[in-house]
Amino acid sequence: MKMFIKLSVASVSGAVVYLIYTVNQTLRKGMGTLEETNRTLEEVRNAVHGLTLESKQLIHSANQITADVKGKMENVDPLLESAQDVGEMIHNVTNSMKEASLEGRPSAPSTRTEAGGVQIKLK
Repeated sequence: MKMFIKLSVASVSGAVVYLIYTVNQTLRKGMGTLEETNRTLEEVRNAVHGLTLESKQLIHSANQITADVKGKMENVDPLLESAQDVGEMIHNVTNSMKEASLEGRPSAPSTRTEAGGVQIKLK
């Protein structure tokens, strides 16, 4: 019976040693995986940081281009307004000439002694 107890204690001791060895190997593999994960996260952080800097530069460039285009549009606005004014003036002259030519027709007797004038609107 003593032999049976000694054999049982030896078996339990062997099982505990094997269990400790297996747990140790598992923990080492887990540590390796964690180290690899940390390296990957560091690479991702560096990549994101690089992209962030590039994005900031791109946004800054886009803001400069937008400001430049806006300034140029403000410079062109008076030119477009002048073109519109010229178009309105030509339209008014054309309408006045049409009215004058219709008034000067011989088909309708005119009692008017005043000559019709052309009005030009200037801004």
